[in-house]
Amino acid sequence: MIFLSLYIITLFNITNIDISSFVENGDVLTIDQEEIKWYTWEEAYELSKTSPKKVFIDMYTNWCGWCKKMDKTTFKDPALIKYLNDNFYSVKFNAERREAIQFNDRTFEFMQAGRRGVHQLAYALLDGRLGYPAFVTLDESYARIMISPGYKQPAQLLKELEFAKEEKYLEMTFEDYVAQSD
Repeated sequence: MIFLSLYIITLFNITNIDISSFVENGDVLTIDQEEIKWYTWEEAYELSKTSPKKVFIDMYTNWCGWCKKMDKTTFKDPALIKYLNDNFYSVKFNAERREAIQFNDRTFEFMQAGRRGVHQLAYALLDGRLGYPAFVTLDESYARIMISPGYKQPAQLLKELEFAKEEKYLEMTFEDYVAQSD
């Protein structure tokens, strides 16, 4: 076993692989999850056909300062990264996306409105409440579990994700879940 460990360390040094990016998990070395695996809407939908998971959608725009702050802070939290990667298909969705999306026998397109406009799918998922960032959680059949507007700290977002993953929404409101778990 010692020989095997020395061999692996030597191999990492020779190939310039950073051993700090690996963690020991029993006798198995696995790569640390350093970032959220973001999917497009289309990728998540295709994956869910063969391997169903709940879907977490980060609804953002290019001009949104709080969205950028979420990317630099909350979405860098190791516990949040692991929870999302293990339990959800995480989708980054630009609410001002110009490309059409085919979903449930319908075509969703960009609608010009005011100075900017909005994608019809973003509008539908957010029930027309267009503030960013906003998060939408969907179940495995793409039924909406919840809409969550505004900047979130990692602990806040984790609480919402646990509510969805544990399917507490079938028993109670999110507010009751938070009150019960405090």
